[in-house]
Amino acid sequence: MNKQASTVGRSLAKRLWYDALRVIARLSGVCLFRIRVYGRENWPANGGGLVCPNHQSYLDPLLIGLTCDRRLNFLARQSLFKFPLSWIIQSLDSIPVDRDGSGLAGLKETLKRLKRGELVLIFPEGTRTPDGKIGPLKSGFIPLARRGGVPIIPIAVDGAFDAWPKQAKAPQRSIIHIRIAPPISHELLQTMSDDELLEELNRRLDEAFTAIQASRELAQ
Repeated sequence: MNKQASTVGRSLAKRLWYDALRVIARLSGVCLFRIRVYGRENWPANGGGLVCPNHQSYLDPLLIGLTCDRRLNFLARQSLFKFPLSWIIQSLDSIPVDRDGSGLAGLKETLKRLKRGELVLIFPEGTRTPDGKIGPLKSGFIPLARRGGVPIIPIAVDGAFDAWPKQAKAPQRSIIHIRIAPPISHELLQTMSDDELLEELNRRLDEAFTAIQASRELAQ
């Protein structure tokens, strides 16, 4: 079912490119960033899901994609669909989001992919962190999870900010750790108010972030 969902509307070349890029990202992650991944058993084996990581750098989509054996969909600002990032963003079948307009087309496409059983990655902070810490979460992802009928998968990333801070023009070596936290099930999130859901996602991200900060310190 998941294989069928991930192949809808995608050419064989696009599917092979995604698989090849994941292999390259895994090799690069080990060699350049001594990457460690915890909680891979928390990836849902079936069905749609809204993937909600903290956002430390431009590397984050690739880093999170390499931890999952299923294909991820990425949301990206419309302004990024131009040189030099346009070719890779388009090749990954990313969903453009027009922040200056209504963004309605991007939201509709996101819901469409969630309902056909795919995983979609969105950054609840809305932008990259200026200091490596987790910033305030925005509530824009909540209607997508509710209407899409999917769980929320919290993911903490640490070390990507050191590898490629917001003010730097190119990445550098660092140690990166990632933890996939237990999902917030659709049944549970439907019992929560928006404020309670934001608080719960924040709590799970903080908990996972604290754990990988400790594991990174031991790995230094």
